[in-house]
Amino acid sequence: MRFLSTVVRFIVSAIVLMVVSYLVPRFSVGGFGSALLLALVIALLGWIIEGIFGKRVTPFGRGIVGFLTSALVIWLAQFVVDNVRATLIGAILAALVIGIIDLFIPVANPFDTVKGGAGGRDNPRS
Repeated sequence: MRFLSTVVRFIVSAIVLMVVSYLVPRFSVGGFGSALLLALVIALLGWIIEGIFGKRVTPFGRGIVGFLTSALVIWLAQFVVDNVRATLIGAILAALVIGIIDLFIPVANPFDTVKGGAGGRDNPRS
């Protein structure tokens, strides 16, 4: 089930990137394949940055540092993925729009927040 939720997350991220490329000037993605690869590269770069600097600096972190890191990751990803073009301003605008879209369509899996299963506090038998 975890593999399927990861695949769905990457597909949703690719669709979001396609929408963002339509809305944001100076940021373009050539097609769905490029958007899917871009989502993978963004996740990989975010994982590397998180490993080096910790969770506070990740593209998925909160605040201005996370926002600027997200824009930097989007800008750097264009050098890895074909058919993706972004200026610095385009990457900043794309990070802003992605952040706004993420408010309405969170990428996190709601099942990841459930801990403890049936032995939780809400279980009368525990």
